Amino acid sequence: MLVGDALERRIVREAGKMIGEHDLIAAGDRVMVALSGGKDSYAMYDVLRKILARSPVKFELVAVHLDQGQPGYDGAPLRDWMAAHCDEWHVLREDTYSVVIDKVPEGATYCALCSRLRRGVLYRAATELGCAKIALGHHRDDALETLMLNLFFAGKIAAMPAKLRSDDGANVVIRPMLSCDEQWLAQYAAERSFPILPCNLCGSQPQAQRRQVKAMLADLEARHPNLKASMFAALGNVRPSQLLDAALALKPEDRRDAAGAKPPRDRAPLLPGGRLRVLED
Repeated sequence: MLVGDALERRIVREAGKMIGEHDLIAAGDRVMVALSGGKDSYAMYDVLRKILARSPVKFELVAVHLDQGQPGYDGAPLRDWMAAHCDEWHVLREDTYSVVIDKVPEGATYCALCSRLRRGVLYRAATELGCAKIALGHHRDDALETLMLNLFFAGKIAAMPAKLRSDDGANVVIRPMLSCDEQWLAQYAAERSFPILPCNLCGSQPQAQRRQVKAMLADLEARHPNLKASMFAALGNVRPSQLLDAALALKPEDRRDAAGAKPPRDRAPLLPGGRLRVLED
């Protein structure tokens, strides 16, 4: 396990590489950094601040925290941290907790609806604050768990992209920490004594499929070291011709969208249902 300066160098290097390879941040960008109060988002803000200090490319960081109205919530430690470390920061309040509790049937997991509602609030805030990008603290384990969840329970092969444009084109989500192992970020957060805020909603459900998949990955990694690194490498080494999606085998001139129009040749293949996935500029 890396610690201290060696750990910081590894995380900063991985984040910088992700930013460069996927063109996540451009000169002059106002980047909204979504601070949940968890270890990952704290580490992301701290690392982005270090990258900004060393980079010839200048951009702005805008820290934003969303108070979702959970019972027992105390955001004071996070607000104090932002006041001490962030040049610009904002705390939003939207009672998504009551909506989730009302809409999700008993026994079902809250994560999907909670995440969707939270994302909607952040999208709106990014527009109001003039932020070109929204940075989320997802890491390598998040991407691999999402891949397995989609494979096992949704019947599709999909994970988390480093850069994602919203359906309406108004917002761009970036994930600069995506190649970082979760344990690195846990150690980094512990060394810096970030004031972690507990999640009493999604994190309280032991039956959550993501939790089960996380345990499965941990067991596999324990028996086969570097398995997660290999899986993550596979996300950037896709062989469409070896899959069963018939649309991927079509020539570009034969692909059509739902309305029957041929897509431009610089567009990605058709997805199931006739939808087009537009490649990032």
